[in-house]
Formats: sequence, structure tokens, C-alpha cells
Amino acid sequence: MAYELPNLPYAYNALEPHISAQTLAFHHDKHHAKYVNTFNQLAPDAGMADNPIEEVIKATYQGSANPGPLHNNAAQAWNHTFYWNCMKPGGGGIPTGTIAEKINSDIGSYQEFKEQFTKAAPGQFGSGYVWLVLNNGRLEVTNSPNAVNPMSMGMTPLLTMDVWEHAYYLDYQNARAKYAETFVDNLINWDYVNQQLAAAQ
Repeated sequence: MAYELPNLPYAYNALEPHISAQTLAFHHDKHHAKYVNTFNQLAPDAGMADNPIEEVIKATYQGSANPGPLHNNAAQAWNHTFYWNCMKPGGGGIPTGTIAEKINSDIGSYQEFKEQFTKAAPGQFGSGYVWLVLNNGRLEVTNSPNAVNPMSMGMTPLLTMDVWEHAYYLDYQNARAKYAETFVDNLINWDYVNQQLAAAQ
């Protein structure tokens, strides 16, 4: 069963002025679509055409140095779908619900979460992602290179921010830290993060 490119969960211009319609159109219609298409081309030759994409990501991970093309494209197809859902118009700011309580208990405070998350973005050398994950029952902020997904290391992703240049360069140029701050303040879909936490517990 082929993995399908999902529609964006909002209009191309819905995240403006924080992320432009042009960025979303290129990012979703070109970059994400290519990862999905390439994954669907590679999976049958590996005998994994009918495997859930999460299983493919875990099974093909060989370490961050050289995970291979099937892993890279599977992870990028999944990562982007997850990333779109981690944002919403009018999002960001202080969370509510269970995730708010868990951030306070595991990380210390929302401000501490924000500081860790925004520092992890410019701290990621080259391309990759910043994540809020559940690791052995506790929340952690972490980052990963290229396509690497924390599920390959036994963690549960709850939130991600794409820090590949195509995610932000048209809007922020080299100001990755500004993009990260804007993401936290104005874009995070905390309702979705709460759903991921509930599903993981």
C-alpha cells in the first residue's frame, strides 16, 4: 500500500505572516512530494511496500551517519506530515491541558521549554529537526540530523520543527533562531501535541 502525500491541514496562506504561502507551496508540493514518491519507488524493492511507514523507518535505521536512501525518504515523508500537523493558524504560546502540566513537571516551566527548544534550532549543525519527545516517560527537547526520527531510538515524537533551510529560508533567510522563536510563539498546535501525548500514555 503506497504512502500518500497528505493535503496540508490548512490553506497555503493560513500561517502568514509567519510562514508564507510560497514557502508552504514549495515545501509541501515539491520537497514533501518528492520524498513520498521516492519512498514509494524504493519500498517494493526492499520488500516493504505493505509495511507501515513507521516500521520501515525503524527497520532501516543504521545509525545517523549512513541510514540509507529508503530510511531517509521514509523518515522525510513521515516527518513532514507530522510537521504540518504540529502547526496551526493562531497557534503557539503557553500550552494548556496535559502537555502544560507535563512540561512543568519534566522540564521545569514553559519558559525553560521555550529556551531549550529555540536554542536547539541554531544548535543543529546543517539540516535536521528539533523535537519534543517522550523518552522513558519523561519529556525531552532534542534535535536530530537530516531525516533522523527519534522513534528509531525508542522515543515518541510529540512535536517537531523542521530546520532544513527549505522550511524557512524564503521567509527568514539565515535567521534560523528567529524562525524558531516565531514557531514557538505563533505556530505550535498544542492541541495536536496533547493528542500525541494522550496516545502515547
